[in-house]
Amino acid sequence: MANIKDVARAAGVSVATVSRVFNDSSVVREATREHVRGVAARLNFWPNGVARSLITSRAHAIGVLLPDLFGEFFSEVIRGIDSGARKKGLHLLLSSSHSDTEELIAALRTMRGRIDGVIVMAPDVDAPSAIQASGVDFPLVLIDPGLVAQGCDTISIANFDGARAMVRHLQSLGHTRIATITGPQSNIDARQRLEGYRSAMRSKRGAWSEELEIPGDFSEPSGYAAGERLLALDPRPTAVFAANDYMAIGVMGALSDAGLRVPQDIAVTGFDDIAMSRYLNPPLTTVHVDSYRLGERAVERLLRSPGRRSKGEPLREILPTTLVVRGSCGSLRAERARGGVVPSRRR
Repeated sequence: MANIKDVARAAGVSVATVSRVFNDSSVVREATREHVRGVAARLNFWPNGVARSLITSRAHAIGVLLPDLFGEFFSEVIRGIDSGARKKGLHLLLSSSHSDTEELIAALRTMRGRIDGVIVMAPDVDAPSAIQASGVDFPLVLIDPGLVAQGCDTISIANFDGARAMVRHLQSLGHTRIATITGPQSNIDARQRLEGYRSAMRSKRGAWSEELEIPGDFSEPSGYAAGERLLALDPRPTAVFAANDYMAIGVMGALSDAGLRVPQDIAVTGFDDIAMSRYLNPPLTTVHVDSYRLGERAVERLLRSPGRRSKGEPLREILPTTLVVRGSCGSLRAERARGGVVPSRRR
């Protein structure tokens, strides 16, 4: 097995230069860095990770804690995080908290000493305060926190704005009796989307009614069950806004099984714009969230320099959302898109 002296000899540089390359020193020119890494790869050399960590006080890895690892939304967030990490030569230590705050804290404590920082998706309302109370002593970025967490950069989604824009779009199509399928009560994304729905509904006198808010848990089965419940309402809603696309898919299944057509009998809309949504029949009108960019930005926030991190208040960023109009809402705009006019999308 090649060692650092072999790499230095083959590359025509000093051992110190090879060491600087693998320790990501800024004093090494990019051309030299690429040359040394190419030689090291050819010789199948890679520095001892444990020894390297002891010398540099860095693990060259970041932790990622998500509520779940299943589904298109989370896979896109992970893909964005992985892309951002690889650009900096970092590896990922990935785990799921299963939306359980105690499991989240246990995972954070297990990662201590093995990572240089951690990205946590913390949509549950009590998560930020629990994280602060745990005594975490490494850089941390929170995705979707309900509250500003002291000492942590945060990055969120414009849930309220996206939900309100969707309901207003349905209202512009003439709908007044619009139901919503909500997410879990403890989830901040679900709460903010519900508030956006209520804001738009209350802007029209007499439109809002508590019976039009049907609980769900972000899963397809809960969307199906909610679809069955809304069919029993009298009068029946003419449109539905589901707080995520999976529940919207479940609703569409329930309506189809009941012999109803979307959007002719009931318009259906969702939130997230997962890849599957554009291939449904009809394609789903939804709110686009750039989940890949969400992951990338989290890495950029985590890696901002310690000097900047220590100055001033933590940074809080909210990623905008975009309305994506397709066939499930019955909009003429979506029909025109079939003839070549493409709805506006962020990516």
